[in-house]
Amino acid sequence: MTATLLRSAYGELSEPMTLTIQRVLPGTVERVWAYLTESDLRRQWLASGEMEMKLGSTFEFVWRNSELTDPPGKRPEGFAEEHRLTSEITELDPPNKLGITWGTTGGVTFELTPRRDGVLLTIVHKRATDRTTLLNVSAGWHAHLDILEAKIGGGGQAEPFWEGWQRLKKDYEARFPA
Repeated sequence: MTATLLRSAYGELSEPMTLTIQRVLPGTVERVWAYLTESDLRRQWLASGEMEMKLGSTFEFVWRNSELTDPPGKRPEGFAEEHRLTSEITELDPPNKLGITWGTTGGVTFELTPRRDGVLLTIVHKRATDRTTLLNVSAGWHAHLDILEAKIGGGGQAEPFWEGWQRLKKDYEARFPA
């Protein structure tokens, strides 16, 4: 599956309602780990929220997607300026693997694997509750990873977040069967 996933920046369904998405990022495992776990770095591409690196600890993600790119693009109707989600650390193997709860889904895991050309980041978002959620999180992870890639690579600007997310959601609607 890894070879298939790396042919495209798009995520794939690794099982029904479970998204697996991968990116090769420049730098070291420790650098990418910092972008996953340190609030100030994570807020630049995903969401803020202080994490105590301890199995079972809870934390709150705070998204402000309109602050991720300049310009941010037009926020779709029905999306708040800020979104919050309480999560718990369910797996912890620094700096290689982090697992967290994610609302009512089976959770999300982040796995970092060193490579000659950088670090392979694999995100698995388990068991989305319905098709709408699956499409939203698929487009969301993809858009957020585009921003992370631009930030960590230091070369370039990601497209305006909201336009990119809306375009990607349409792409995922076509890629994933109803």
